[in-house]
Amino acid sequence: MAKRSEQNRNHLKNRISINKNIDEKSTACCGFFIFVPMKKIFPFLLAFSGVLVFSQQVKSLETVFTDKISIRAIELYDNKVWYSGTDSKFGFVDLKNPENKKQLIVSDKKQQFRTLGQDKNAFYTINIESPAEFYRIDKNSLQHNVVFRDTAKTAFYDALHFVNDHLAYAFSDPDRSHRLKMAAFRNGKWNFLRSDVLLQEGEAAFAASNTNMASTKKHLWIATGGKASRIIRLNLKSGTSEVFTTPFIQGESSKGIYSIDFLNDNFGIAAGGDYTKPEANINNIATTNDGGKTWHVQASGQNAGYTTCVRIKPGSKGKEIIAVGDKHISYSSDFGKTWKKISDEKGFFVCQWSGADTIVLAGKDKIAVLKLGNG
Repeated sequence: MAKRSEQNRNHLKNRISINKNIDEKSTACCGFFIFVPMKKIFPFLLAFSGVLVFSQQVKSLETVFTDKISIRAIELYDNKVWYSGTDSKFGFVDLKNPENKKQLIVSDKKQQFRTLGQDKNAFYTINIESPAEFYRIDKNSLQHNVVFRDTAKTAFYDALHFVNDHLAYAFSDPDRSHRLKMAAFRNGKWNFLRSDVLLQEGEAAFAASNTNMASTKKHLWIATGGKASRIIRLNLKSGTSEVFTTPFIQGESSKGIYSIDFLNDNFGIAAGGDYTKPEANINNIATTNDGGKTWHVQASGQNAGYTTCVRIKPGSKGKEIIAVGDKHISYSSDFGKTWKKISDEKGFFVCQWSGADTIVLAGKDKIAVLKLGNG
């Protein structure tokens, strides 16, 4: 899957004790009193509160940066959004003062960057195609240099993820052995990591938003797609891996999981679809409550379609989730079970929460800040 048409590369990589007193009580709603048994009050309030939460809508959507660039990876640091993109571009925009911005061209090779990660001292990004060069960019000086290379012709790096300041992983499409190909960053150095996980023929991953990897202190999860769309879970202590099947849309090179996020060792969400059919919305969202072992399809046929990035709102305990695709911005207030499209804005590939009701989004030629509010 490393060699794809240019269209595939743009979207693919070549690709979340009620009181049982039965006394009747009255509940006020919209100026009227509705009499319901106490045992029915709880579901009633849930439904009512759901209406209130789903009145959540876009308060503002402000574009803070424009350029001829495709951005599929962002990081937040020092009140700035940092990005990597096409034509070897890397830079930042100050979220408090968007006029304060800077862009670097880190290579004269016009490389495509779809990954970005950070530790306390530096940012790291990898160009997606062979030879894959791992760049380190110092946070203070912004000096950059190549610190690791993968010269294999099949190299195609889909994601880069930092577990903490001392540990990170990157993974690529497999070579002819079909073995999961990974590189690990430990204590400041990158090295290849041997894996015993074998991928199926035509199974790889999507370099869509740098979010098909997620972690807690205990586990690292990797989402695959294409002919098969599965979840690989790595135990960070023992180094052992498990592979779990999913009910996700799959079977063709454009289908599968594009993005995952985990709240803790148990609850996680996956989103994706088929980039060639962006309106298709069957079996493209799923959640797990057992750490990725089993997945349950959510909102099948009742969501906005192809999704490249999904992010759980910090502090919401997994209840509130934002998702973007290149034709929608969507929101869930019930752990991903139901979704509401809150914007038809096009061209976003990646998103990240930057505050209680603020999300940074990036994609084709732009970075924007979305603020939510109750309608």
